[in-house]
Amino acid sequence: MAQKQYTVTGMSCEHCVASIKEEVSEVPGVREVEVDLAAKAVTVRGTDLDDERLRAAIVEAGYRVAAPLAA
Repeated sequence: MAQKQYTVTGMSCEHCVASIKEEVSEVPGVREVEVDLAAKAVTVRGTDLDDERLRAAIVEAGYRVAAPLAA
């Protein structure tokens, strides 16, 4: 299973976590989404993960992708 991790700004509460999980989970190939508020990180696991679509889903949820992290 592939993994991608992003630094995301603007997250502050459990509602933020739920919003990101909901949007990112709809991207084809996504099997698991973890959001770490303290680390400002979103980790996505799945198959054939499309970086542009994952970033777009995070932005659609109302947050900003600051930088990709090494996965």
